[in-house]
Amino acid sequence: MRTFKTLSILVMALCMAQGVNAQSVLKGLGKKALEKVQEKTEKKALETVDKTTDDLLNGKLPIKKKGDKPEIESAEKTDTPEAEAAEKKPAETKQANVNWNNYDFVSGDVIIFEDTQAGEKLGEFPSMWDTFSGAAEVVEFDGQPAINTQDARITPLFADNKVYLTDECTVEFDIYIWNEDTYVKQYNNGDGIGLNGYEIFLGYQDQIQDLDGDASLALYMDAASNAENAGFVYKWKVPNGDDRRDGQYEIKGIQRNAWHHVAISFNKRAYKVYFDNQRVANIPNAAVPTFLVFKGAFDYQRMYFWRNIRIAKGAVPLADRLQSQGKIITYAITFDTGKATIKPESTGEINRITKIMTDDATIKFEVQGHCDNTGTDALNDKLSQQRAEAIVAALVANGISADRLSAAGKGSKQPIADNATDEGRAKNRRVEFVKK
Repeated sequence: MRTFKTLSILVMALCMAQGVNAQSVLKGLGKKALEKVQEKTEKKALETVDKTTDDLLNGKLPIKKKGDKPEIESAEKTDTPEAEAAEKKPAETKQANVNWNNYDFVSGDVIIFEDTQAGEKLGEFPSMWDTFSGAAEVVEFDGQPAINTQDARITPLFADNKVYLTDECTVEFDIYIWNEDTYVKQYNNGDGIGLNGYEIFLGYQDQIQDLDGDASLALYMDAASNAENAGFVYKWKVPNGDDRRDGQYEIKGIQRNAWHHVAISFNKRAYKVYFDNQRVANIPNAAVPTFLVFKGAFDYQRMYFWRNIRIAKGAVPLADRLQSQGKIITYAITFDTGKATIKPESTGEINRITKIMTDDATIKFEVQGHCDNTGTDALNDKLSQQRAEAIVAALVANGISADRLSAAGKGSKQPIADNATDEGRAKNRRVEFVKK
C-alpha cells in the first residue's frame, strides 16, 4: 500500500512555478505589514513539464534529517553572484494552455469555514486552525498571506473540533508547486527530496488515529521532480466496511512556480476531485467525510504553502432557488484579492447561470455585488460595482444579450449575516442574481 508521503511530494512541486519571484518571496516571510499584502497582485509564471512518477509511487523516499535541510531564513543569505544570476535567469519551460470552459465544480451554498489569512499577524499560528502535531504560521508568500506548515497536521478549528463535514459538502484551497531545479540550486544544496509532497485527508467518523487507514478520502500529490507527467494518487474508504480502494491520475503539463487550485465535492456517497481545470478523481461510493486535515510530507523544509481555504455545505439547485426566492445567492464566483478579476474556478457557476438564462429567454437579472464591512464604503462600493460589471461581461461573452443584464454594486450596505464573525463576513461576501 502506498504511503501518504507520495502526495506530499507532489504538492511541494506545485510551489516552484514562480522561480523568478521565489527569492523575494522567501525574504518576505518576516514582514509585518500585512495590510499592504491585500493590495498586491500575485504574478503567475506558468510553466510546464512532464514525466511519469511510477518510480516514486512504488518506491519509498529516504527521509532526511532536519540537520540536512536549511531553515527557510537561510534564503536571505543567498546574495552571492551565482545566486543572483540564478534568480534572474528565466525558467526554460513553455507556458501551458489551461482551458476552464468545461470546469463543472460549484461550491456548496452554505459557507461554514473560510480562511484567506486576511488580518492575521505574520509569524503567528493561524487563528482559525488547530494542530494534531507539528507547527504552522502565517507568512507573506508571493505578495499575499498564506499558511506555512512545519511538520504539522492542521485542521480547521470548530467548536466540536472534529465533525463538521456532511453528506453534501465542498472543500477548496490553493497550494504552491515549485520548480525543483530552481529550488535545489538556490535553497537546498542540490537536494530536492521531499519537495512538493502535499497530503489532504477527509476524515472518517469522529477521531483521527491512522489517517491513511481512517480517512474517507486521502489525496497525495506527487510532483517531486520536473517530470513529464505528475502523479495524483488517492485512496478512499467504502461505506460500512473496512474495504480500502485506490486510484491515480496523471496531470500533464503541470505548471511550476505557481499557485494551483484544488476542489473536492462530496454528494451523498460520491466524490469528485479537481486539480485546476482537470477532474482527477470520480469516486462513486465512499464513506461520508467528517473533518479535514492538511499535511506536508517533509514539512521540516518549511516549503509548503496553503491559502484561500473554504468549506461549504449543501447544494440547492439554482433553478429551485430562483423559483422560491426570486433570486440566486451564490458564493461560487470569486475574485482576485482587492480586484474585479474573476478567478477561473468560478467558470462552473457562471456556466450554470448562462444555462438558466439560455433555457428561459424571458429571464432578466440585476447582478449585485456584495462585500463584508472590511475596508471603507468608498472602496467597497467601487469594487463591488466593478465585480458586478465583470460578471455581466462574462455572461455576455457566453452569449447572453446585454439588455437582459444590469450591474449594481451594493458594497457592504446589505449584510445578511453578522460582520463580527468570520463566518458572517464570509456569507456577506456574495453575488446575487435578482430577477427583474
